Amino acid sequence: MPPADLILTAAHIRTLDPTNPHATALAVRDGHIAAVGAPEDVRDWRGPRTERIDLGGATLTPGLVDSHSHPVWGLEMATGVDLSAVADLEALRAALRAAARVDGWVIAWGLDHNAFGGRPVHRSLIEDVLDGAPTFIRLYDGHSALVSAAALRAAGVEGPREFAQRATVVCDAEGSPTGHLVEHAAMDLITPVLPRPSHAERRTRLVELLSAMAATGLTGAHVMDLGGDDVPGLLASVEERTHLPLRLRLAPWCMPGVDKDGLDELVALQAERGRHWRVGGAKFFMDGTVEGGTAWLEHADCHGQGTDAFWPDPRAYADAVRHLHAAGVRTATHAIGDAAVRHVLDTVASLGPGGRLAHRIEHIETVPDGTVPRFAELGVIASMQPPHTAYTRADHTDEWSRRLGDERAARAWRTRDLRDAGAVVALGSDWPIAHYDARQVLATARAPRGAASAAAGLTGLMALEGCTSHAAVAAGDTDVAGRVAPGFRADLTAFGIDPVEAPADEVAQAPVLLTVSGGRVTHRHP
Repeated sequence: MPPADLILTAAHIRTLDPTNPHATALAVRDGHIAAVGAPEDVRDWRGPRTERIDLGGATLTPGLVDSHSHPVWGLEMATGVDLSAVADLEALRAALRAAARVDGWVIAWGLDHNAFGGRPVHRSLIEDVLDGAPTFIRLYDGHSALVSAAALRAAGVEGPREFAQRATVVCDAEGSPTGHLVEHAAMDLITPVLPRPSHAERRTRLVELLSAMAATGLTGAHVMDLGGDDVPGLLASVEERTHLPLRLRLAPWCMPGVDKDGLDELVALQAERGRHWRVGGAKFFMDGTVEGGTAWLEHADCHGQGTDAFWPDPRAYADAVRHLHAAGVRTATHAIGDAAVRHVLDTVASLGPGGRLAHRIEHIETVPDGTVPRFAELGVIASMQPPHTAYTRADHTDEWSRRLGDERAARAWRTRDLRDAGAVVALGSDWPIAHYDARQVLATARAPRGAASAAAGLTGLMALEGCTSHAAVAAGDTDVAGRVAPGFRADLTAFGIDPVEAPADEVAQAPVLLTVSGGRVTHRHP
């Protein structure tokens, strides 16, 4: 037999393969697992060029996958001053006053809505510390921004605008923009005048980011955007020079107003791929965010907002999903509010049995009891981001909980309820909305925070499955990914502790000894 490229021994292997749940050694050839078992089962795979690694009793699992991330577009989102640690208005003003200028601009990201202390988001709160500099601040949810008067002038935004999607240039009673931009179309008004890094800078930053992700145990990511028309070229450019540290599966956006030609273009995009990336699926939005007042709710939030869908005609969304489904394209829909989740479930129900395990819902932040069992009944995959719970508070004094009220806040992030009901639950971070560290995803899935902290978390095995075998279901890759078995991709993560048995707080800091993606070592503990 031809020799292996890599042999790993002295490991406690959690294969997640029901036919062979535990092993101690494996061999890798040509990016796939060639053999799994005991040391004697891989001995004959050794050759003069085979790399052999003794894992010294580490726990080896299928490679961790972030089921919802934005590593390409996120390079733009996570630009400038990181405001994620800012807790109040005084700290925000201090951070902006000291911020370095980028081509004359103040650029910042990651600002928590709670920092405003319940005040309306308004440029008047920060203008006096900016010295007239144009300023663009992304709020943590990625669906809203605060911009200065100079930024509005530079973009020629002088009043309200009409959009094909639910988006708003928030204006005061006189029609003057407050600086609060809600949803993508509104924020995109500023994009043409923002400083932009060069192609080479983006390429370098992308490899650095993916390498840092690999150091937390990640071997792949479901990328919930295309990140721009030039991204296939960017990824191809990276692969001309080196190897992508993570396997990327990209889902381009399908937005309101799309026509048949636009849908057919999305279908055609599915053919785009490289060595370690591919376009696979399409991403929809059924609503926005609770804090921004754009989550689609069955009943309005405390400000009377949240009763509209992101697609002004929700039937057009359903028609678009049906068109893509008929073409064999998997879909993922952002749906945070209970009405948004219901509409997506109803849409998948209209597809019949062929819709099972082909479509997924992202986020699912609050749903009533009657909605939970429908996921398993219809075969709709629940894609959840446990680290988001950290933006809420157990006493419901945070902006998310106040808007929803105690009853809806009490059903926050029902990850365990969905698993117990039999649903497939894939886990992710939504970087840069939350940190990409896969260990934090595993830990907060087991010990939810904030408004979700009173509910049961996942077991250690459930959490691991959420980043491995359930992630493979979400991608339609169950025949090649999500377990350690012969013929499967050699995507592997080795921990210094057992992530299933160790306490959640220890998993959050677990040493990652080795990460292998596509048979290539992408991280090795020093």
